[in-house]
Amino acid sequence: MTAMLATLDTIADRIDRLNTAIGRSVAWLALVIVVLQFVLVLARYLFGLGSIWLTEAVIYGHATLFLLAAAWTLRTGGHVRVDIFYADAAPRTRAKIDLAGAVLLLLPFALTLVWLSLPYAGRSWAILERSQESSGLPLVFALKTLIPLFSGLMALQGFAQAIRAVRALAGTR
Repeated sequence: MTAMLATLDTIADRIDRLNTAIGRSVAWLALVIVVLQFVLVLARYLFGLGSIWLTEAVIYGHATLFLLAAAWTLRTGGHVRVDIFYADAAPRTRAKIDLAGAVLLLLPFALTLVWLSLPYAGRSWAILERSQESSGLPLVFALKTLIPLFSGLMALQGFAQAIRAVRALAGTR
């Protein structure tokens, strides 16, 4: 039993490290997005120039940042939650809420989203879908791939959260 608990802890720790590494890496996109948007605004209002390519790059960067950093945000407790009960709750009550949230809400949603989005992204890859704009980015298929990737990372983090909640309820962590 102890070996199984240690294995579960190792799995949860690896999931946490994976999502932390991805989250910290894509967090730099925030700076890139701000700079690109600044360049876009300057080009438009000072020089009367617009760029569909640059506009789509900002959109892609924004989507990438939010979809790939979501699991890291969940891991660090940055997601919005109703703190009416949680804020003042005892550690066991928090663990129960975390476990129920992960098992009843997060995991079913994330796994359903993986199941529904894989064919969607697959169809996009099959035709190497590109922007509808002639000067847009030819990477719509890559953008759509972020949806199952997001839901997979969220499911993994939900699993890690459930492991930690079970350990807290068992009084072994």
